[in-house]
Amino acid sequence: MDRTFAALADPTRRRMLEQLTRGDLCVTDLAKPHEMSLPAVSKHLGVLEKAGLIGRERFGRVHSLHLNAEPMKQAQAWIESYRRHWEESFDRLDDYLNQLQSEHEQHDRSEPG
Repeated sequence: MDRTFAALADPTRRRMLEQLTRGDLCVTDLAKPHEMSLPAVSKHLGVLEKAGLIGRERFGRVHSLHLNAEPMKQAQAWIESYRRHWEESFDRLDDYLNQLQSEHEQHDRSEPG
C-alpha cells in the first residue's frame, strides 16, 4: 500500500490513471497531454507499474497500458476503516456535547430567576 500512496502522491501520475479510466492506451497516446519527454513519462509509468496500478502488454513495438484497480480498492478499504473510526468518534463527541448542553439548559431552568 505504501507504493500505491507514493504513486498517487504525484499529480501527473494521477492524471495518467484518470486517462486510463477511459480505456487502454499506448505509451505515446498517454504521454501526449503531458509536457514532458518520453523518458520522463516512462519513469512515471514505472512507478505506477511497481505500485501495481497499471499493467502493460506488448504488441510488437507498441506497449498498451491498462488500469489495475485492485491496489486502489485496497487503499480505499484502508481509508474507509479510518473514516468509519473518525465518524464514530465524532458521533460520540456530538452525543456528549449534546448531553452537556441539555444538562446545562436543565440547570439554567432549575435556578431561581
